[in-house]
Amino acid sequence: MGMGMGNMQNMMRQMKKMQQQMEDEQAAINAASFEGISSQDLVKATFTGDRKMTDLTINPEAIDPDDPDMLADLVMQAVNDGLQKVDKETQQKMGKYARGMGM
Repeated sequence: MGMGMGNMQNMMRQMKKMQQQMEDEQAAINAASFEGISSQDLVKATFTGDRKMTDLTINPEAIDPDDPDMLADLVMQAVNDGLQKVDKETQQKMGKYARGMGM
């Protein structure tokens, strides 16, 4: 009977350790910086790992008063690129935990 309890405690310890590692990884991702870049590098959007935009750089060449749609497109490209990089990193770092827990 005593055997089962030890295993259970061991498992709980492992889960706790894994949860701590997950939180550490997530914190590291959140603290990291991800730069999204539009075509021709005209617009750059910088994000934290928790998807907050921290910087947006627009090259003056991207600003055409006759074509505001072009600038909007470039900003969207940069933003989407940045968020995609966040997702990719999150998947790479956190995916192993999801697999480990059988999610």
